[in-house]
Amino acid sequence: MSKVAIVTGAGQGIGFAIAKRLYKDGFKVAVLDYNEEIAQKAATALGEDAIAVNADVSNRDQVIAAFEAVVEKFGDLNVVVNNAGIAPTTPIETITPELFHKVYDINIGGVLWGTQTATAIYRRLGHGGKIINATSQAGVVGNPNLMLYSSSKFAVRGMTQIAARDLAEEGITVNAYAPGIVKTPMMYDIAHQVGKNAGKDDEWGMQTFAKDIAMKRLSEPEDVANVVGFLAGPDSNYITGQTIIVDGGMQFH
Repeated sequence: MSKVAIVTGAGQGIGFAIAKRLYKDGFKVAVLDYNEEIAQKAATALGEDAIAVNADVSNRDQVIAAFEAVVEKFGDLNVVVNNAGIAPTTPIETITPELFHKVYDINIGGVLWGTQTATAIYRRLGHGGKIINATSQAGVVGNPNLMLYSSSKFAVRGMTQIAARDLAEEGITVNAYAPGIVKTPMMYDIAHQVGKNAGKDDEWGMQTFAKDIAMKRLSEPEDVANVVGFLAGPDSNYITGQTIIVDGGMQFH
């Protein structure tokens, strides 16, 4: 009996790499994304045991509807990866109430609604499950120019620990993964903004982050997906409340 996983923000970048990894590991995978077109493309690329579901993770009702559609389609749910997030560059003086709400509603709200909905479904199905959240090395150590993103990812680590304590006795584990500088469209966008703010090019922007990596290379999305594969599989059954940093040696804890 193959297991069922939902990955949010799985249309591209790290999310798609995670969906690909879980599919390869034998999961039926739901690619959840707010962009219907890229979600459909990603699901088609995975194969016949993958479906696309459309939802804005900051909207609780949409999250519930999307998760229920997956259970209806596949008959079960075992792993939820709350991966969706945004990372605008936010020097302190540039932050508006609108931007504050947007980042927090997606990065924190998305994890909260995903956790809440997964928990309700696991309880209804009468079995445990796994919840895996995306934080960041920027959620372990504050990163310059990323006031909203970095602080939102600190919150995700806290939520992961609280949910792990609250749900452990029900056989639900909750862990997080903290990527470093990953070669994704989102990261190149950050590098571009940081470079532009300093009057430098994109490469300079990328190097401001990459210079601190002990392994001296940027992360591939697959590096992150491998850790999520471990957290989604049976080898991590006795791990809960943890954040695994997968950043090539930027932060040591």
